[in-house]
Amino acid sequence: MNTSAYGSQFDQIIQAASGIILGKEHQLKLSLACILAKGHLLIEDLPGVGKTTLAQVLSRLLDLQFNRIQFTSDMLPADVLGISVYVQNSEQFTFHPGPIFSNIVLADEINRATPKAQSALLEAMEEQQVSLEGITHQLPSPFFVIATQNPTDQIGTFPLPESQLDRFLLSISLGYPDERAERELLLAQDPRQKLVSLQPCLSPEQLAEMQANVSEITVSAALLDYVQALVRASRESTRFYHGLSPRAALALMQVSKAWAMLHGRLFVIPEDVQAVLPAVVGHRLISTDSDNQADAIESLLNIPIP
Repeated sequence: MNTSAYGSQFDQIIQAASGIILGKEHQLKLSLACILAKGHLLIEDLPGVGKTTLAQVLSRLLDLQFNRIQFTSDMLPADVLGISVYVQNSEQFTFHPGPIFSNIVLADEINRATPKAQSALLEAMEEQQVSLEGITHQLPSPFFVIATQNPTDQIGTFPLPESQLDRFLLSISLGYPDERAERELLLAQDPRQKLVSLQPCLSPEQLAEMQANVSEITVSAALLDYVQALVRASRESTRFYHGLSPRAALALMQVSKAWAMLHGRLFVIPEDVQAVLPAVVGHRLISTDSDNQADAIESLLNIPIP
């Protein structure tokens, strides 16, 4: 496994994406690490900060099929998964796949749909398949969901249940650009025109090879001690209603490996864990003081490194 070559390819992807998503290099790296770790990404932010553009940029740079699903309050599961239609000539039902059958699926404003429609994604995200009327349909590979949600204090939103939040490997927020990046944005060409000219940096086959190699990244015993110390601290802390689950610990380990590969290394260091920790646990931990959610999560970074 040539991680240095991988590192240069990832740098090329980040550089190309940064020409459209200005001033958000860390979020771009997290999104790419999420794909390498075969996870799904949740973006919670205000409208207009580039969530949809981010999904389109990744699909073009990775040469993956892209579909966008606009979630609304009247959406049904069939609008996501597909439907079987009776064909009179053949006297049989023919399955018409829904927009979920794609490599990258943008579930836009997912929390505007009812829980019934939201639940249509659960099996797809966990098992990479869809079961309808007793028949299982496999989804394309790779399969990656980017879900966006508006802040829960906005009108007409249905909060995602913990079981569905846990299906997302990472949760990020793009936020407003800084002053320099925003000025560049105002002076630059329309991002939609830039999107058309983007050329793929990786093939789907290369991406699949990289995803398979993530598991080969070395993790030392001391690094495992550190991860377990972080998980234990979250469970013992009075700042959270409940601690991190074993699934969350696995997620932290997997994303840390992907982050190490992203930076051309064959092994994980504590700084990798610290870089991805807020994005891995931010949607899994609920602070007892809702006004200081970020501070509570940041406190985990104060755990001593063995």
